[in-house]
Amino acid sequence: MGKNSASETGRPELRVLKQGEWDVWYDTLIRAFGGVPEAAEERELWDKLLDLDRALGAWDGETCVATAGAFAFRLTVPGGAALPAAGVTMVSVAATHRRRGLLTSMMRRQLDDVRAWGWPLAILTASEPQIYGRFGYGIGSFQVSAEIDTTRVSLSVPPGTDDVHLRYAVPADVLDVCEAVYARRVSGRPGMIARIPAWERLGLVDPESEREGASPLQCVLAERGGEVVGYARFHVKPDWDASGAKGAVRLRDLHSLDPAAQAALWRFLFDIDLTSTVKAYARPVDESWQYQVSDIRRCAVRVRDALHVRLVDVGAALQARTYQAPVDVVFEVEDAFCPWNAGRWRLSGDAKGASCERTTDAADLALSVRELGAAYLGGVSLAALGAAGRVRELRQGALTEASVGFASAMAPWLPHGF
Repeated sequence: MGKNSASETGRPELRVLKQGEWDVWYDTLIRAFGGVPEAAEERELWDKLLDLDRALGAWDGETCVATAGAFAFRLTVPGGAALPAAGVTMVSVAATHRRRGLLTSMMRRQLDDVRAWGWPLAILTASEPQIYGRFGYGIGSFQVSAEIDTTRVSLSVPPGTDDVHLRYAVPADVLDVCEAVYARRVSGRPGMIARIPAWERLGLVDPESEREGASPLQCVLAERGGEVVGYARFHVKPDWDASGAKGAVRLRDLHSLDPAAQAALWRFLFDIDLTSTVKAYARPVDESWQYQVSDIRRCAVRVRDALHVRLVDVGAALQARTYQAPVDVVFEVEDAFCPWNAGRWRLSGDAKGASCERTTDAADLALSVRELGAAYLGGVSLAALGAAGRVRELRQGALTEASVGFASAMAPWLPHGF
């Protein structure tokens, strides 16, 4: 072996994947997440979606002991721009090689690569949220899950709902029209990802092993005047007890172009025969059904973290979004992991655009890049972070000014995992 091999140095070799190494690398990932094999259709899709040039592996001799990848995404930011972002994914370290700095090494290499690619953002969803703050990621969006008792909760719908026509369709047969609806929604909400070719297949993955007794994937289209204005994909799990039917509707995906179409789809889900529950996962925290139900307490709403955001290039990222109210503020940014971001930045912007440049002017607010990531998409208030002691106000009034400007009219939302 060469003098820089793992056996010579005692350290695993970290490098980009080579052709033919995917299966071994992916098996390492699966084992780290419990070792339960994925269905063939899932594995094949991830193989197709991940670019080997953006996949890192740590190798101890011939054994892969750590993994990390990145998808090439475009993420909607406040104002509607779609910004290049690395979708960090498939991160694992073998249990035999913990506490050796492998995760830190992969995060270091990955963020250096993202910077070299010229992408201002990195994003991820965390299996364990406590891990990624030390690498500069902040929780930038949240999601809602709900278990709605449809025998005791009714829905008040807006005018025009009855004008929407619903029809069943085979999910694969209407994939294109559903994707067209999704594409029209992307620019309207921060945190959404513009789907690139092949990503639309993710919505159709439906292995029987993961249904837990529920039906194959079903789809209903919402139409008005011959145009598709929304869709819902879902499963139905039949169930019975001595009192009768108590099936559950498991919502997988729902998008619409207007409030009436949205309400028509939710009302349909509430009214499916032989069911008494709608279970929804990973929905927007401000989704309209929450303001239409008769009893929110019987919806068992739960909020959890979703998208973790990392500003790789502070200036480019802050300049690329717009601001709900005028801001002119100097940030003192702490960023030990990506020191090129550290220092003072003057942000000036409004609803039309922004600039963000280095400055020697006195700082108005002091914070770490983690807090900037949390506030970046407009779903987390800088003022709330200040109240938590995470942002220091150095000029009176600066925190309120920045908080109002950073806010988003619509809560950020990640519509699917990666």
